Amino acid sequence: MPYHRGDTSAQADKLSGIVEESDLYEGFAPHVETSEIKTLDFYTIPKQTGKEPALRSFTEIQQLLQQGKKRDVKNILRENSWPINSPIRSQLWPLLCGQHLTKQHMLDGFYWEMVHQVFGTTELSEKPIMLPAFVDAIHCLPYHLTSTGRAVADRIVNVLGYDCPDITYSPVLYPITSILLHFMSEEEAYICLAGLVASKEKVFINQTKLQHEVTWKTVMQIAKKHTKSAVSYFQRICPGQKLERVFMDWCWWILAGLPFQHLVRIMDCFFHEGIKVLYRVALVILNLFHKECQSNNEWSPDNIKNDIGNALIKFCKKIPVSPAKLLHAAFSIRGLSTQYISRISIKTEMLLKSRSVLNSSSKQLIKSRSSDNLPTSQSQVNIQMMSHTLTIREKLHSESCRNLGEKSPGHRAIAMGVYPIHNLKSKVCANEDLFTLWSWLPVRITMYQPKLLYTTEEHGCSLTTFYVRVEQHEPTLLMIKTCNNEVFGAYCSSRWFERNVKDDKGQRQAYFGTGETFLFSLYPERAKYPWVGIEGDKDLGHSSELFMAADSKMITIGGGEGQAIWMDENIRFGKTDGCKTFNNPPLCPSGDFEIRVLEVYGFVGS
Repeated sequence: MPYHRGDTSAQADKLSGIVEESDLYEGFAPHVETSEIKTLDFYTIPKQTGKEPALRSFTEIQQLLQQGKKRDVKNILRENSWPINSPIRSQLWPLLCGQHLTKQHMLDGFYWEMVHQVFGTTELSEKPIMLPAFVDAIHCLPYHLTSTGRAVADRIVNVLGYDCPDITYSPVLYPITSILLHFMSEEEAYICLAGLVASKEKVFINQTKLQHEVTWKTVMQIAKKHTKSAVSYFQRICPGQKLERVFMDWCWWILAGLPFQHLVRIMDCFFHEGIKVLYRVALVILNLFHKECQSNNEWSPDNIKNDIGNALIKFCKKIPVSPAKLLHAAFSIRGLSTQYISRISIKTEMLLKSRSVLNSSSKQLIKSRSSDNLPTSQSQVNIQMMSHTLTIREKLHSESCRNLGEKSPGHRAIAMGVYPIHNLKSKVCANEDLFTLWSWLPVRITMYQPKLLYTTEEHGCSLTTFYVRVEQHEPTLLMIKTCNNEVFGAYCSSRWFERNVKDDKGQRQAYFGTGETFLFSLYPERAKYPWVGIEGDKDLGHSSELFMAADSKMITIGGGEGQAIWMDENIRFGKTDGCKTFNNPPLCPSGDFEIRVLEVYGFVGS
């Protein structure tokens, strides 16, 4: 029976996943062709002996979420193998997806207003609907939807594209829409999708080609470490094929290959935990396929060497393990933390963004006077707030806008809304240096408003005060001016609070941060020093990943045969050396320095 928000708690308690044979298809929505759904797994599940814990109800999970016990919910979703036809999903999935929803007004008829705006009517057209450009026509998977269900999926995707114009490439969006529609109404499916797309804390659905490429490259990097023997085997039997082509289709191993029973159980966890669930499942698929290749002639090297990608999808269609065993294996993989995955993803994204720059400049990015990422008009506003010591006057030169022609990038930037700033005065650095520094920041960060968090001139020279005012902000920008007028600093990608985070053994981690951290020098030399790992995906060793460290006595940025920036507990004296993490020279000629001013900025909304 489809879910209605008017259902009482008593009704919800009945949705525990225990269904009678006569109600075999009651868990599915009306626009599902139930006769095509295999329920064999349901009948082959061993009968409960009374010793097994009963499957949890919707009300129990709802109460846990209301209490903020997300970890308990995660464990329940992983362990409770509700049958594919359980009616619990008509309530459970909207609840899970609703956690990520930001536009709460959508709960009050927002979707149907959007449908009317896009199509002029809320009646479902009998004519085919043209899908948005971000949809991959090859992978518009309907699963077991009827023709009406497919038309509903088409309409949902169109409305979402209208409401979210920033989505430019999202091949998995349509299949996930179809899966949702098996258990809920059209409006509920849209609200669920809107929550997944809008999520800020976790990634669920890629929305650009860059994000899509980052995802499959991340899976490939993780696989090289966690399924090393499988990856080596595939490389060995087909040396002529590029491994990249196999991993480009990784999501289709799951969405297009696995039986529907497996897919539904994966979605139970995915809607709560995010894309990392799919990463784990992909690794298990690789391992299982590798084992089958060694023991089953059907998957012998001669049969698969010409097209491993297609063979993987065929293997998934008749995967030799149950949904429960597949998920158990996926969540048993050790060392695959969210922080680790995020680190790989950021590194991959940085590499992709920098590749064109590296190719065009013969890999001269280590010292860059970057003229890329010219600041936008919003960035210009943000620059005005970069220092409490600045006095900025903005003046629009309309004459410049009328006489652009084929002039410099700076002139072209004026036409785009970047106005010149005059009479900028600073005790830290000059106007031109601020613009250069701003152009070095990650593009997404330039969209946020900078906020002065800490300055030695106002808040005193104390590391304790520094932590109190700065440690919960991510990212932060440190700018140092020495008593010899050198100006340098660092963009720090992680919170300084992470100095207190402990590992599995209860020990505080010495270093933290990610490869998005970089050093810079503005005077006497203007240069950017990014992480050395940005140049490629090779393993550079632990000494090249020492980004940030701190305790009650000091803070350090960059390590490995030296510390790029070190400051004492009084934020008065410091030293700078070359280090392996950033491959930088000392940021001031003498190596030792006395701090005249330290300013630390955060970014509102980041």
